[in-house]
Formats: sequence, structure tokens, C-alpha cells
Amino acid sequence: MHLPKAELHLHIEGTLEPELAFELAARNAVVLPYSTTEELRRAYLFDDLQSFLDLYYALMAVLRTEDDFDRLADAYLARAAAQGVRHAEIFFDPQAHTARGVDIGTVVEGLARALDRSEERHGISTQLIMCFLRDRSAESALATLEAAGPYLHRIAGVGLDSAEVGHPPSKFREVYEAAAALGLRKVAHAGEEGPPAYIWEALDVLGVERVDHGLRSMEDPELVKRLVRDRVPLTLCPLSNVRLRAIDVLEDHPLRQMMEAGLLVTVNSDDPAYFGGYVGDTFHAVREALGLGQEQLRELARNSFRAAFLDHDEERRAAYLAEVDAYVF
Repeated sequence: MHLPKAELHLHIEGTLEPELAFELAARNAVVLPYSTTEELRRAYLFDDLQSFLDLYYALMAVLRTEDDFDRLADAYLARAAAQGVRHAEIFFDPQAHTARGVDIGTVVEGLARALDRSEERHGISTQLIMCFLRDRSAESALATLEAAGPYLHRIAGVGLDSAEVGHPPSKFREVYEAAAALGLRKVAHAGEEGPPAYIWEALDVLGVERVDHGLRSMEDPELVKRLVRDRVPLTLCPLSNVRLRAIDVLEDHPLRQMMEAGLLVTVNSDDPAYFGGYVGDTFHAVREALGLGQEQLRELARNSFRAAFLDHDEERRAAYLAEVDAYVF
């Protein structure tokens, strides 16, 4: 769907399509445990979040050089542009790379190379959000923030991702306080597999401005009131929720109920190479599965720009919103 939109929940490592994985593996002399792209694609079937993460981290072995990260990001931006994305706030996981000997500067500079030419080449404005892996230690997160010091001019904010259950947001209070002191924006995954209590912690302990996922917020009426009152954006990822078995079928997704409750929800693709579609595909899928009308789709697109970190450029935000209003289905 070409409706103009922002994508706010997108892991760049999760855009690694099988064809590119094999291309980079050949370039870097990495042996993959799959014979063909078709065999690898068949492995993109998951029982839960952890089974996805196991493959997700294993395939990162093909990413070694600045050129690799540039190629990865540029491939995503080309696909996103074809699906109506006008602004993208892109997550990356430095710890997953530094743990295997890739310097954080290689990651950031490679991604930034693609992002720097994104507006000219793809018509997409971009920001970069550095995520901490919540199943690693808080000390590791602090060390990562320190290592990112020379590259903070490239990084707009910090996030929190990976295996959620058993790793509450409060574990990362100190690193979020340090990030805030550096002027970085703050988001965090919460309420995907974890309970609504994790969303409260993300808000009250970490001070996040957006909640990534927030799927389980509807289980807590008081939390819903809080989110509505404070206009806290939720970056939902419906196809991801189905692929990782958080929702059995897309028709059961609470997106429509969340909109009707007054929540500021957005629709995103999360890890589109693994979950069956990019963000335009996701808009099309929820329209079909949930019977969303044109005005509801338009509102989701408006929300994506309202929730974007464009405070420094309100004219750009207004221009994007005008594009949504002018779009003809």
C-alpha cells in the first residue's frame, strides 16, 4: 500500500533477505548452514520469539564490513520507498555485532552511509536508534553507550529489544538515565510477550516517549487510560505478532479495539524479511483481516508522523501529514 507513512519500529538486521544473506556470505567467506535461499526461507517459521532470535542472530554472521551495513540499509530503504514510506526511524543492535568482533564504528558508519543518501535516492528521511539487548547485562548496555560516544551525532535515540520475559525495563534504569543526560530520545520494547507491568516500568522507570509493541496494554484498563491521557504512541507490528505466536491469527489482533479506545497506535513491520511483509504489506494485511476503512488507514498513517521524532522539523511533519490527507486510495 502506497499510502504515505512513517515506519517507527524496524530492526535493520531484520531486513536481511535470504538472497542478500547468501550474497554477503559469499563476499565474506561465511558458510551458512543452508544450501539454497529456498531452504533458508523455509527456516523462517517460528514457534515463539526465542526461536526467531536464534536464527536472527545466527544470520548476522554475514555482516562484517561498512559496505555490508550500507548494502543492508539501502536494500531496506528501496523496498520501503516502494511501499510509501516517507520517514523511517531505524533500530540497530550494536551488541550483536561487537560480540562477534565487529567494531561499533563499522556498524554505525556503514548504516549512516546509506542513510545520508536516503532522501536523494529514496525520498525517505531517516533517524537511527541504538537498541540495547535486554538479555545481556545492564553493564554491557552501559559499555555500549560509552563505546557509541564518537558516533552520537549519528544516533537520535536509544531503545531496548530482544528476549523480553524475565528482563524487565527497570534492569536498564541507569543506562536510560545516562542516555537522557546525553540528549538522546528514549523508546523501549514492552508488552509484546511481557506483561502490562513492563509497559508501566518503561514509562515510569525508563521515561520512554514511545512504547514499542505495547500489544498487551489492553489487559490493563488503567494503563490504557494512562496511555490515552498522555498520548503515548504504540508501535504495533501485527504480522510479527502472528509469526511469533503472540496472536493466533491476524483477525484476532486488537488493533481495531486499540484505535477505538483512543490509543495512538501505529503499524510497522518489525523484522520484515522474517515476518512475511514490509510495512505497506502490513497495512494491506490489516485492512483485509480487520476490515479497516480508508479513514482508519489514513489515521494510522497520520499517527505514524505524529509519533515520529520530528520535533526539530515541524514543517516536515506538517508536509508529511498533508501528503496523507491528499492521498487517493
